Amino acid sequence: MDTCEVCGNSYDKAFSVSVAGGAAHTFDSFECAIQKLAPVCAHCGCRILGHGVEANGKMYCCAHCARHEGEGALRDRA
Repeated sequence: MDTCEVCGNSYDKAFSVSVAGGAAHTFDSFECAIQKLAPVCAHCGCRILGHGVEANGKMYCCAHCARHEGEGALRDRA
């Protein structure tokens, strides 16, 4: 059994995720993987599970949040 690096749970169905640069992470659930790997919106702090938007090196969950931070050129796709 592998151990989740976020919650410490030993689980027989744990899985590994490899990220750019070759690092591998072990998790027991997608919830733990999201907590470790998903970027955080620079405005509201939520985890970005979709594409999100990026401006000046910052990630936002949506154009609305980006606008609140002064990024007026970004638009959500419709």
